[in-house]
Amino acid sequence: MALWRARSKKQERERLAALAGEASADAAVAMEAEAAQAEAEAAQAGGTTRSDSTLQSDDTAPGAGTAVAEPLEAGRTEPAGELTPTLDTAESADATDVDEAPPPAPPDLTAAAFFDVDNTMMVGASIFHFARGLASRKYFTASDLAGFAMQQLRFRVGGKEGNVDGIREQGLSFVAGATVEQLTEVGEEIYDELMADKIWAGTRALAQMHLDAGQRVWLVTATPVELAAIIARRLGLTGALGTVAESIDGVYTGRLVGDLLHGRAKAHAVRALAAREGLNLRRCTAYSDSQNDVPMLSVVGTAVAVNPDAELRDTARARGWEIRDFRTGRKAAKIGVPSVLGAGAVAGAVAGAVAHRRR
Repeated sequence: MALWRARSKKQERERLAALAGEASADAAVAMEAEAAQAEAEAAQAGGTTRSDSTLQSDDTAPGAGTAVAEPLEAGRTEPAGELTPTLDTAESADATDVDEAPPPAPPDLTAAAFFDVDNTMMVGASIFHFARGLASRKYFTASDLAGFAMQQLRFRVGGKEGNVDGIREQGLSFVAGATVEQLTEVGEEIYDELMADKIWAGTRALAQMHLDAGQRVWLVTATPVELAAIIARRLGLTGALGTVAESIDGVYTGRLVGDLLHGRAKAHAVRALAAREGLNLRRCTAYSDSQNDVPMLSVVGTAVAVNPDAELRDTARARGWEIRDFRTGRKAAKIGVPSVLGAGAVAGAVAGAVAHRRR
């Protein structure tokens, strides 16, 4: 009887993980389509282009290079490197005689990169930073933040995720009753206040490397998908796979669709997105710091351990995965581009001829 119950519980967890993955992929595709439609409508109306609007509101922009600040100690700020993007307009072309930037690589539509966020792309836990911002806006009391503070300490000192399920489900419950629009607006503010200076410059450079090769880049995180999408947009990435919090008529219920996007759920989400976007997973790359993400790292052709915890470091060595540790002070300039992109960049021109179907 005990064995049957254990099997039944395992099957239910797998079902919820699959549901979470499917819901996250659907949300990512929908958000990408909405952004593309908004951009097209703005262009038709004679408004700002995507490059213009990104420069006005974001810290970094697609194709703007990798001049970003290293993560700073709490309380310190430092501006990112000066951006010098090339705007695709006749006015900018006529206004300067300086050397033109190299043309962008042709779209590589069957290869992509997937980045974990917490301790991989960003110092600490994104949901903790979000919770701090919500607490400062009186969404809950300071005492409710104690669990998040301990989780952040684990990230900063040992790089371990600890009791992710309990911490993050608690975090999602705080948004119950708030509107999606309201939390999205707050999320934009919180990113500027608490997250922008915590991006790992080395990991950001890795993401830019894939973008420069014509590949799409998604974040994959247990953080709510709306917040994850803000982080992705601010970094100039394609989009994000995140936990889908249930909402009815635009109001959060405090419940999840399926489960947290964690562990095996991330692998389900990556597979589901690959099916929707026509990706060849053998040509894709995934990055993470945590042993919990081995399922996601295992479904792609190239796995890279970034700032790995002890268990993932051992797994990476045993499986021959690359290891990048930006906590040691190594700079983005030392990244070996060919070793990470591999044959994917070489095949980019051929893949560019494949039609990309958006749903």
